[in-house]
Amino acid sequence: MRVVLQRVTEASVIIGNNKVAEIGNGLLILLGIEEADSQNDIDWLTAKIAKLRIFGDEDGIMNCSIQDVGGDIIVVSQFTLHAATKKGNRPSYIKAARPDVAIPLYESFIKTMELNLGKKVQTGQFGADMKVTLVNNGPVTILIDSKIKE
Repeated sequence: MRVVLQRVTEASVIIGNNKVAEIGNGLLILLGIEEADSQNDIDWLTAKIAKLRIFGDEDGIMNCSIQDVGGDIIVVSQFTLHAATKKGNRPSYIKAARPDVAIPLYESFIKTMELNLGKKVQTGQFGADMKVTLVNNGPVTILIDSKIKE
């Protein structure tokens, strides 16, 4: 399981002409799920995200977590995070989980993230064509892969 975290001052998701998610200060999480992922990946990753100190304290030092600052989260599924680009010019998505595997894991990620934060997490829609807007704060962008825990 792979995520791209972006610390934002605002973010939103639009599907068609409908705004389905909108936050102020918080995190936009792009979530890529592969066939080999399980609840263990979700548990580790959501705990890591909830405690990750990437928000500024009173001195402007990144010393606070999303919980410390009371920030919000939007989770957007993004299978392209598992693109293999080694050969040729067309990315391969062979490692990305098929919907029958990915959807239950996506839903579990959201529920587990909500349990870790003690609050509702906003989302895009799995498999939809979404327009994601954000103002990256910092900029702070972090990649975390649950298969690389070093």
